[in-house]
Amino acid sequence: RVLAWRNQKVGEGEGPMQETRIAVLGCGGRMGRRLLAISLETAGGRLVAGTLRTGSPLEGQDLGRLAGHGEIGIEATSDAEGAFGVCDVAIDFTSPQATMEHLKLAVRHRKALVVGTTGLDDEQLAELREAAREVPILYARNMSLGINLLAILVEQAARLLGPEYDIEILEMHHRHKVDAPSGTALLLGEAAAEGRGRALRDVAKEGRSGITGARPAGEIGFASLRGGDVPGDHTVIFATDGERLELGHRASNRDLFARGGVKAALWCAGRQPGLYSMRDVLGL
Repeated sequence: RVLAWRNQKVGEGEGPMQETRIAVLGCGGRMGRRLLAISLETAGGRLVAGTLRTGSPLEGQDLGRLAGHGEIGIEATSDAEGAFGVCDVAIDFTSPQATMEHLKLAVRHRKALVVGTTGLDDEQLAELREAAREVPILYARNMSLGINLLAILVEQAARLLGPEYDIEILEMHHRHKVDAPSGTALLLGEAAAEGRGRALRDVAKEGRSGITGARPAGEIGFASLRGGDVPGDHTVIFATDGERLELGHRASNRDLFARGGVKAALWCAGRQPGLYSMRDVLGL
């Protein structure tokens, strides 16, 4: 009954739509602060908690001030357990290790979790899928509308152009990014491999150095650049004799990712257990 009421639209049924209570996990970084801000600015959501790593100098800071807004009377805390206790859905753009701990808390408290963390390995992804048997989890390496549309175009292009076109994926991010290739590059690589009817792990080539020999047919190559404050540039190149097609996306700031994360949180809260993606949120 509660879940049905939560998903009603204003003007339908018994009353106005209930606000979705949002917790932002890892709220002290650049992305975390933008998630705080967008949560405060988005209708239908109510920011109720923000967490930090243990020992962070930001502990005790007002979440509104961290977001660049006025004080809201809620302090940043290292108590992730408490954050899950008061929210309907948590947004996690942290680290693989932290995300695994947050998965356990989501299951324990029966709360929805939106995961935008990149760099998860196969074992961690398996844990995520297992947790999704108990609670709704939305996992996306990139939550922007543009990137998810690009992934669909890449899959279609890979299918239509055929194996005579070589596929290379070039990405660039800011100097502080710790994983490579980026999660978004891997998302695009998976789309290209899907279009070819292959598993990415069987055809991926992450970087080249030295005398590598001729490029094998069917390979999907990745190149990673790091520098400055670039939020994220991605280009998928389809190259054959006499022709090259490039499909790309450029992010100018982090707000598109934060807006996607909050949109995903509002969509995910109250869903049945399962593993969802941004394609589900966007109806793609």
